[in-house]
Amino acid sequence: MKRVKKNTIKSTNLFGMNRLLTVFLFTLVAAQLTAQDFGLNECVEYALSNAIPIQNALLDERAAIARVKETAGLGLPQVNGSVSLTHNIKLRRFFTSYSKDSFFFGGQSIPGLNEGDVLSAQNFFQLKSGGDAGLNISQLIFNGSYFVGLQASQAYKELTVKNTVQQKTEIIDKVIKGYYLVVVNRERINLFDRNITRLDTLLRNTAELQKQGFAESIDVDRLRVALNNLRTERDKFQGLLALSEELLKFQMNYPMDQPIKIVGDIRSLDPSADLNRYASDWSYDNRPEIQVLDVNHRLQQLNIKNNYAAAVPYIAAIGNLGFNTQSPNIQGLFQTKTNLADNGQFGPDKWYPYTFVGLSMNVPVFSGLQRTYRIQQEKINLLKLENSIRQVKSGVDLEIRQSVISYRNALSGMEAQKQNMALAENISRVAQVKYEQGVGSNLEVIDAETSLKEAQVNFYNSLYDALVARVSLDKAYGKLCTQFENVSSK
Repeated sequence: MKRVKKNTIKSTNLFGMNRLLTVFLFTLVAAQLTAQDFGLNECVEYALSNAIPIQNALLDERAAIARVKETAGLGLPQVNGSVSLTHNIKLRRFFTSYSKDSFFFGGQSIPGLNEGDVLSAQNFFQLKSGGDAGLNISQLIFNGSYFVGLQASQAYKELTVKNTVQQKTEIIDKVIKGYYLVVVNRERINLFDRNITRLDTLLRNTAELQKQGFAESIDVDRLRVALNNLRTERDKFQGLLALSEELLKFQMNYPMDQPIKIVGDIRSLDPSADLNRYASDWSYDNRPEIQVLDVNHRLQQLNIKNNYAAAVPYIAAIGNLGFNTQSPNIQGLFQTKTNLADNGQFGPDKWYPYTFVGLSMNVPVFSGLQRTYRIQQEKINLLKLENSIRQVKSGVDLEIRQSVISYRNALSGMEAQKQNMALAENISRVAQVKYEQGVGSNLEVIDAETSLKEAQVNFYNSLYDALVARVSLDKAYGKLCTQFENVSSK
């Protein structure tokens, strides 16, 4: 009994250790999943996989593929089955003209009737109930609109692909700018933390000097006011950082209720670009909106071609096979009387087969000039589309010039603010050294700290402007999406 109890205790301990190990491993894996780092490429990759506009564009591509297959299917044999059961409550009467030499009267004269008189009688050629079941088969041989439709469906498929590229460009543009805003705001907060630490140290030192009689209380108050202002501004930028992260999550279609960890060093972001290389590789075809317009232009040309093709004859092979019968009532349609032989006379209650094959040709002869004026309208629409393409190209030229000028101005402004920040840092350092050595004033230190803070904020504002100007430059030259081709293909 004791041995069994000891083994039971060991098994229980082993089971408990396994549970603890399982929980530990699960917690470790969950922590790794939730702690995923999002750099710039990861943000773009996530957005390209989850953004709603891109998902809809990809669905449009799938729909276009289905449309191509639908159009191609029109050239395959078309088979339709039909079944009909009818019952005539009162049959139409049979009409004929009187002639004694006709088959119906057998050469006999009927008193009171003259040659040519119209007679009516019960329709003895048809029973009240009838049934028909058959297959109608048709095979397209030639149709100009069908071949134009095949070309148009392929062009439409290409249009959806170009629309997807355009949507990707817009999403990448927004995500990059949102990422830069998060990284810059985070660096601004780091600067505030360093300035607060430095000013707090100076405040404590000044307070000690004030206790020893080497500084005035007004000096302490000035530093405390400056420190409080820094902390207030830091809190404001902390809110801006949280807001910029929410904006980035929205652009990525990231769950808004889930935290996101954005990684990246502001010092690794380089807004520089080779404008000469941009200009040498430039083509209107680099812009996705121009590509979309070109495909629309081709579709409009096919639309005109299709209107011309509508005047070409339509030729198809047709065939029909089926069974039909008649009966005095509906019930008889479903009965087969074996006691009535098919001996060349009427055989009610039996389904008889029938089959035919042939060619069908539809030749448009006159459409009341509707087609002519319809073609004129489509040609006018084509001219309007060509005007739109020229206007968009002019807008692209203007956008490129504006982006180049804005980029150069942003880059020069960033360099100037970088120099100003370096000068402000040196001035602040010298002012603190002078104050510590007793040859400078407390007011000079506070002014230097304020100037340094403004210079730092201005520099990072100018850095963000330069980064955004670089993104706008890439977008204007149509290079924004190509930079992330490897990311978007994952």
